[in-house]
Amino acid sequence: MIPEFADPDAPSLPLWLVRSGESGAEFPAGIDSRSANWARAQGFTAKPGQLCLLPAGDGSLAGALFGLGPAPKPADRPMRERFLLARAAENLPEGAWRLANAPEGFDAALGALGWLFARYRFDRYKTLEPPRAVLVCPEGTDGARLIAMAAGEYLARDLINTPAADMGPAELEQAARDLARRHGAAIEVHRGEALLAQNLPMIHAVGRAGAQEPRLIDIRFPGTGPRLTLVGKGVCFDTGGLDIKPPASMALMKKDMGGAANILGLAETLAQLGLTGGIALRLLIPAVENAISANAFRPGDILTSRKGLTVEVNNTDAEGRLVLADALALADEEAPELLISMATLTGAARVALGPDLPPFFCDDDAVAAAIQAAGHAHADPVWRLPFWEPYETMIEPAIADLDNAPSGGFAGAITAALFLRRFTGRARSYAHFDIYGWQPGAAPGRPKGGAGQGMRALLHALPEILT
Repeated sequence: MIPEFADPDAPSLPLWLVRSGESGAEFPAGIDSRSANWARAQGFTAKPGQLCLLPAGDGSLAGALFGLGPAPKPADRPMRERFLLARAAENLPEGAWRLANAPEGFDAALGALGWLFARYRFDRYKTLEPPRAVLVCPEGTDGARLIAMAAGEYLARDLINTPAADMGPAELEQAARDLARRHGAAIEVHRGEALLAQNLPMIHAVGRAGAQEPRLIDIRFPGTGPRLTLVGKGVCFDTGGLDIKPPASMALMKKDMGGAANILGLAETLAQLGLTGGIALRLLIPAVENAISANAFRPGDILTSRKGLTVEVNNTDAEGRLVLADALALADEEAPELLISMATLTGAARVALGPDLPPFFCDDDAVAAAIQAAGHAHADPVWRLPFWEPYETMIEPAIADLDNAPSGGFAGAITAALFLRRFTGRARSYAHFDIYGWQPGAAPGRPKGGAGQGMRALLHALPEILT
């Protein structure tokens, strides 16, 4: 699907945004007494998401009212009204609609982005029509920027939603090649035994039992400037390996390449906005299946990483950090200004913060502050957790440098982040995002299924970070 706005020169109907107060709906100037009386008779009180169609004198449709609820405090506004306008996109009749007003504090750009998000449908296997209502891009907003953000989100959702039978390492590679071709980027892929020749042994170890060869996908965009390297976990399906997952835990493992999907989506947005020319952007995706076969890696194995650190495998279901470690070590050798990893890495992160609030880890206070502020301002929430150094001993086993799955289960998201940090050190700043990549239930602008997380927070924070 391609996100789009309605033709601004075509006829359109007005959509009035209405706040609620102590005595009910607070109708904006422009709503006459006849329309207000009609709305009250229909029980319209401007509750969040409430819709009321307005008739014209001849019985045709004259417009609609949409409830925003009470005015939130400024600090709460981006999250409280997060994509609320998407409800209008989902429920309005067919046709072009325009925002007739913008109440104080309402973010028209964010509302329009939510409308675009609501039009997404994953229709690869079933015919699904998008909402029939199309929005005219609000006056004063950057429509091209909103479409680029929606395009990145659509790409990430499509990749995550596609089942592993049609989105294995080879298909993920093809998606990366398509992205590179669209935007004139160079791509290099190392597969199978070539991973050993390129000194990427842990990617090979994790993926060698899969039906498709493991691979490292390396994309470089044609730009100059500060070096930004994005590393995304591309485990296209995770059985848990020999430490096999129970069925309930395996049900959503097609989404275990959500980190790769998110960095590809972010790159799509950056490229559409022409921002890749001013940075040296590189993407690294270790793409594997964590499967079971005669040559699967085993609990108790000691793996030697690209960086030379040895890793004791205490659980084959903690494979994501293994493939990321080799990719991070490769990325770090160039000492980029900013190195970011994104991965659907730990259940501990979901237990701590739930599916909607992904944690990130960063030692650079200025970088972390920019990311968290941008996420709040643009309704892409993230929350900083610490690289808590007293837990370093938990990832240090007796017979190897590192343990991929410390026993006890405490602080699982932190110990995973500490493990990854061991493979960095030259980059000026490093941030790791432990995302979920999935919307477990439908919400405004966010249908159940694959989801982008952290992409827009990074998009808006990058200008501050990379100056």
